[in-house]
Amino acid sequence: MRFKVILSSVKPDITDRVVDAAKAAGATGATIIHARGTGIHEAKSFFGLTLEAQTDIVMLLVGEHHVDDILAAIQDKGEFHKPGTGIAFVLPVEQVVGLESQMKKIQEASDS
Repeated sequence: MRFKVILSSVKPDITDRVVDAAKAAGATGATIIHARGTGIHEAKSFFGLTLEAQTDIVMLLVGEHHVDDILAAIQDKGEFHKPGTGIAFVLPVEQVVGLESQMKKIQEASDS
């Protein structure tokens, strides 16, 4: 089975919504990494201190056959059509270890 990783940067208040949508579209789990980020818009400052926007990185390791559905669900529920709401992209995965406990569920999902 081939895998891909979907990385998505989203605002913390919509992280759960994005993860739930990804799971409904075929993801079996997610890793959420709290981060800070800047975009093309200037960071706000307060008394001379720069305030960076808080963001969550949602990392999903998924079967290649689920990528399009999951990416579409993330884009929809994350409301990525609105400026500054988030971004998602897909990277290839060369090798995976440690999924032995999930392989039955992943295989069943790929058969459907």
